[in-house]
Amino acid sequence: MRSSLLAAAAALAFPSATAQAQPAPPPKLVVAISIDQFSADLFDAYRPFFTAGLKRLASGTAYPNGYQSHAATETCPGHSTILTGHHPSATGIVANAWIDQGAARTDKNVYCSEDERVPGSTFANYTVSPEHLRTGTLGDRLKAVSPGSRNVAVAGKDRAAVMMGGRAVDQRWYWDGKTFSTDLKTAPVPQSVTLLKAAVEVQLAQPRGPLEPNALCQAKGRAYPVSPTLTVGANRLERAAGDTRTFRASPELDGATLALAAGLQQELGLGRGQTTDVLSIGLSSTDYVGHSYGSGGMEMCLQLLALDRELGDFLARLDGTGVDYAVVVTADHGGMDIPERLREQGIAQAQRADPGLAAAEVGKILAPQVGRTTPVLLGEGISGDVWLDRSLPDADKRRVLEAAVQRYRAHPQVEAVFTADELRRTPLPSGAPKQWTLIQRARASFDPARSGDFLVVLKEYISPIARPSTGYTATHGSPWDYDRRVPILFWRKGAGPAERSEAVDTADIMPTLAAMIGLKVAPGSVDGRCLEGAAGVFCSR
Repeated sequence: MRSSLLAAAAALAFPSATAQAQPAPPPKLVVAISIDQFSADLFDAYRPFFTAGLKRLASGTAYPNGYQSHAATETCPGHSTILTGHHPSATGIVANAWIDQGAARTDKNVYCSEDERVPGSTFANYTVSPEHLRTGTLGDRLKAVSPGSRNVAVAGKDRAAVMMGGRAVDQRWYWDGKTFSTDLKTAPVPQSVTLLKAAVEVQLAQPRGPLEPNALCQAKGRAYPVSPTLTVGANRLERAAGDTRTFRASPELDGATLALAAGLQQELGLGRGQTTDVLSIGLSSTDYVGHSYGSGGMEMCLQLLALDRELGDFLARLDGTGVDYAVVVTADHGGMDIPERLREQGIAQAQRADPGLAAAEVGKILAPQVGRTTPVLLGEGISGDVWLDRSLPDADKRRVLEAAVQRYRAHPQVEAVFTADELRRTPLPSGAPKQWTLIQRARASFDPARSGDFLVVLKEYISPIARPSTGYTATHGSPWDYDRRVPILFWRKGAGPAERSEAVDTADIMPTLAAMIGLKVAPGSVDGRCLEGAAGVFCSR
């Protein structure tokens, strides 16, 4: 399925890449694309079958071994690294959500892209904001020295648009579950947005029949029961009229997002001014498909091949403008497939987590030790950050912490438990992220003000989804490489192809793009480094 806006654009040929002996002039437009949950494993598996956009982008400077090097491999932390040059320990985005027991509202859960200080804002009905992002993005830095530059963000999730766009954005649009919305209440609504929203409304009102799998996807179409009422693996992504959940877990959402990005680029004239503009795009459907069906079945095959075509149409649209543009593509994290399919593939240790590992469950068991009848631990799920009830006396906190750590460490599905004190004492890691230890990975996404009192790490191939449900059968968020390793692809017309096998970091993207456009980044001021030669970049320029 291809979006009508992009499908109408004719594919244009582009000249063969040639080696560049001298630095090229800065591009007029930088396009940064994040494909949510697009692991390096998926890139490696499907790369031979891409024929359009992803094939072209992979023909530039390809780093198959990029890393979201930290442990908290979730959407918000991952997107916070891509255009800031920093790890989550510096961006402050330690998870999609955390618990702030001091929050001035009854609801103590805090979403990464909200401003909980706004009256009436709740975790379930939040006010979108970049308030929690502590570092500037490429667009923020560029506009600080070049006010005439435009910084535009479009995404299938608000947290992707917020974390890639930053604070100094001219336009920011994201899918809110029903339509595309913005948090910029003073910005005029471009006509392209109004037209796209109307087109999506019409599209949603009609049912969508099943997608037709080619031989590759057909071969992956095996059904796996993951619960008494839920089977995945052989679905063809059909949708009933008005079904917004299935809309987002299909190529339709990515098509709409790219169509909106293309429309804004044309209407705002991005790349046609005297200075460089930034357009960041968050494509979220791959993540929704991965969560809903796992990453190894027919559903993901249909999604990725459609995404390849959609990106081809989008790039052809940019070609047609005559704008000098450069593209970087990466992902906010990878993902783990459903354990049921992994075991069949020979990964015997793949299984679902014991639901008794949830912080609330362990907190109930420990409560009587300190004379409580309610849970003394708070957490978002089965693994990750866990907080002690701050109302406990200090002596009881120490007892609960010691008992909780001992209990978790003794569980056969738990690989490690790191206390906040242990993480504080661990130096910030550097060097090749492939070599980082577990505690170093955890340290890279630790913030003393927001992280928990301890962190629970499940063993490799233990899925924290204990009880699969519609829309949530598989996930990510671990420090293991299937969640950390992501492709990083740089493409620019005229830059020769290069395959680079070294392990690099998503924090390297911002300083590399900064060098490409001549934006100064002080040495040592970010966690990442400039990647010499990426799409013809000269880092010393």
